[in-house]
Amino acid sequence: MKILLVFDFDNTIIDDNSDTWIVQCAPEKKLPIELQDSYEKGFWTEFMGRVFKYLGDEGVREDEMKRAVTSMPFTLGMVELLNFIRKNKDKFDCIIISDSNSVFIDWVLEATSFRDVFDKVFTNPAAFDSNGHLTVENYHAHSCNRCPKNLCKNVVLVEFVDKQLQKGVNYTRIVYIGDGGNDVCPVTFLKKNDVAMPRKGYTLQKTLSRMSHNLEPMESSVIVWSSGVEIISHLQFLIKE
Repeated sequence: MKILLVFDFDNTIIDDNSDTWIVQCAPEKKLPIELQDSYEKGFWTEFMGRVFKYLGDEGVREDEMKRAVTSMPFTLGMVELLNFIRKNKDKFDCIIISDSNSVFIDWVLEATSFRDVFDKVFTNPAAFDSNGHLTVENYHAHSCNRCPKNLCKNVVLVEFVDKQLQKGVNYTRIVYIGDGGNDVCPVTFLKKNDVAMPRKGYTLQKTLSRMSHNLEPMESSVIVWSSGVEIISHLQFLIKE
């Protein structure tokens, strides 16, 4: 019986947002105003598709983008946390559910040699086309009205847990580690034994704090973190139980 660890990527594993970080590859490190203004709420992936096309049209090549993405710093204590999980893989399964894209996450996990820590990565599929432009697609379609059009993390999590159950893998609890607004949906569906771990000072923590003030019901326990080392302490406590 294992514990399932669910990680967000941007501002959780890495200490920045990979989609905004890549803008440093643009001429003068900024996007044209009309491109910036083309973003519509809920349609981030489409917006990033236009950003990647612009970068490609400006002659930004794959190796340059890779250098930028792999220079993103890890969040404080995250390297220690991932090493701790690796040492205890008999006790944990570990997945990423992210609104970034498969190319950026692959680059980071490969460059830092943490690929083996994660059993599965769920994110928007991306690839370089024949012109050398990075293209990105929506992860899936869903009917959840709380989440962006391209990804409901709760749908992904529930499907994964169900599939694992069919294979005879049943988790004692889920620990969800994230920071953003799109982590609210999966966290509110966690059960009594589960643990929501929002990053201190970020949208997820502020939203959960507001919900508890409004006495909106939430079954899981909530433990706020600033460093991956604090997450290690809690995981050590859970595996001793």
